[in-house]
Amino acid sequence: MEEIRVSPDYNWFRSTVPLKRIIVDDDDSKVWSLYDAGPKNIRCPIIFLPPVSGTAEVFFQQVLALSGWGYRVISLQYPVYWDLLEFCDGFRKLLDHLQLDKVHLFGASLGGFLAQKFAEVTHKSPRVHSLILCNSFSDTSIFNQTWTANSFWLMPAFMLKKIVLGNFAKGPVDPKMADAIDFMVDRLESLNQSELASRLTLNCQNSYVEPHKIKDVAVTIMDVFDQSALSHEAKEEMYKLYPNARRAHLKTGGNFPYLCRSAEVNLYIQIHLRQFHGTRYAAISPEMVSAEELEVQKTNLSNDSEKQVK
Repeated sequence: MEEIRVSPDYNWFRSTVPLKRIIVDDDDSKVWSLYDAGPKNIRCPIIFLPPVSGTAEVFFQQVLALSGWGYRVISLQYPVYWDLLEFCDGFRKLLDHLQLDKVHLFGASLGGFLAQKFAEVTHKSPRVHSLILCNSFSDTSIFNQTWTANSFWLMPAFMLKKIVLGNFAKGPVDPKMADAIDFMVDRLESLNQSELASRLTLNCQNSYVEPHKIKDVAVTIMDVFDQSALSHEAKEEMYKLYPNARRAHLKTGGNFPYLCRSAEVNLYIQIHLRQFHGTRYAAISPEMVSAEELEVQKTNLSNDSEKQVK
C-alpha cells in the first residue's frame, strides 16, 4: 500500500534535504514550506508547484535526480491564499526573500495554472524565465465549479477531500500508478480544511490566462495520453494558447507522471532546461555542463541572435 513512503529514495530524500519554513507576509499564519537542493550560487533555479492534493514532497524524485545532476531545485508548498493576486504577491515576496531574480517554474495541474498567472501578473517586471506545464489548464471554467468557488471555505474537510478524490483515476492501473495514487491520497490526508478549501477556491475561481502577456516566456507543455483529470478540450486549448511551445507527451502516467514516470519526466525537464545552459539563466552549475555542450549552446545562441538581426 505505501510503496513510495517506505522506498529507499523517499527516505533518502527526507533524511538529506531539510524542509524550510518561511514567512514573507505580515500575517504569521501564512507559511511557505520548501525543499531547496543543489548549488545555492545558482540564481535562476527551477521551482516546482504542486497540484491541489500535493505537498512539497510530491516532487521528491525530481529534487533528488536534478540536484544530483547539478541543478538547483526548489519544491514548495503554498500557504493559505484565497485570491490569485494575493498568491502572486506572496510568491513574489518569497522570491525576493530567497534573492531570486528570475526562475523556471514547473507546475502540475493547479500549480501550472498558478505559474502562468504569476508570469502574467509580473510580465512588466518579469520574474519567470520559462514554464513547464504538466497536466495543466489555462481557464478555470473547464471544471464547471466557478459557481461553488465561493463556498468551499464553508465545507468540512472530508467533503473537500471527496471532491478532490473524485478526480483521481478509477479502474485498473499499473502498479507504479497505483503507488503514486496511494502516495497522493496520503499527502491529501495531511492537508487541513483551510489549505484544501483555499486551493480549490484558486482552482475554480473564475479566471483565465492572458497569453499575450507571457509570449516571451519559453514553454514546454507536458501531458499524458491515458486517463487524467484533464479533458481533451482543455489540452487542445493549451496547445492553441501556446502554439510555439515544446510538447512533451507521455504515453501513460495518469494525473501524477512525476511520481510514476519520473525518469521520463526528469528527461523532459532536462531537455527543457538545456536551452538555457551557458546563459545567466542556467539552472545548472557550470561545472556540471560539459565544455562541448556549452560550445554547441553558444553557437545556437549566436545563430538565433543573427536570425533576429536579419
